[in-house]
Amino acid sequence: MPHDKILPAQRLQRMSLADLRIAIDWAAAEGWNPGLHDAGCFHAADPGGFFMGWRDDRPVAAISAVKYGTGFGFVGLYIVDPDHRGQGLGWALWQHAMASLDGRIAGLDGVVAQQANYRKSGFVLAHRNVRHAGRARPLDTAVATVDLRTLDFDRVQAFDAQHAPAPRTAFLRAWLAQPDSHSLGIIEDGELVASGSIRACREGHKIGPLHATTEAAADALFRALCARVPAGDVVYLDLPEPNAAARALAARHDLQPVFETARMYAGGMLALPLERIYGITTFELG
Repeated sequence: MPHDKILPAQRLQRMSLADLRIAIDWAAAEGWNPGLHDAGCFHAADPGGFFMGWRDDRPVAAISAVKYGTGFGFVGLYIVDPDHRGQGLGWALWQHAMASLDGRIAGLDGVVAQQANYRKSGFVLAHRNVRHAGRARPLDTAVATVDLRTLDFDRVQAFDAQHAPAPRTAFLRAWLAQPDSHSLGIIEDGELVASGSIRACREGHKIGPLHATTEAAADALFRALCARVPAGDVVYLDLPEPNAAARALAARHDLQPVFETARMYAGGMLALPLERIYGITTFELG
């Protein structure tokens, strides 16, 4: 498939990093509250996985179709400029992105109202993901944590890969290194049993990912991450609804549901260990 092509009144092509920053600004305008440094991290995950539609010299639509390993891809950042909606531009871009994932299982986190439209493209509901919000409080924890950036990267990646569709080396390096963020882990008996990050967003901070082998480790790491941001700041946690322990963690720390998405897959289902995923990395990349 060529890198770009001409359709009536719209040119579709891969995004540059500068284009991706525009798309993330659109996401902010939609109320998605992206991280301050998401663009560089997202682009590192798959530089060829972001597409933009242009009308003349104006960007009018965006979508991502990021590839993981050899058999999976994730669709996100699907936005059409409000002034150009209802003209078929988004549908053309959607088809272009899906064609780039041909032969792979595809996932997405879509707004619930669009489930019916995604079903028409072969997507099947797997579960809900629910964003919770609350206030950071000084929370003491007796469990020692370690800065993930001080650990051997292969060790951190091996633990992360247990909770992702495939190793995401370039993305994880960028995610750990981004400014205005903290990435911590918990080690027990020489083994990494929990890892997580908290990053500054347009509003407040988001925790994600938050992976842990036990609820106790997840709770201790949540407390440690919250302690790294100013007390009273808004903290967000996007959790998979099937994880009852994650819902209980959110309730214990007075986090309230504020938004939800529909996790859907096409071409097959993805079996992730949801019982160990207490916080999703990002709705845009899964």
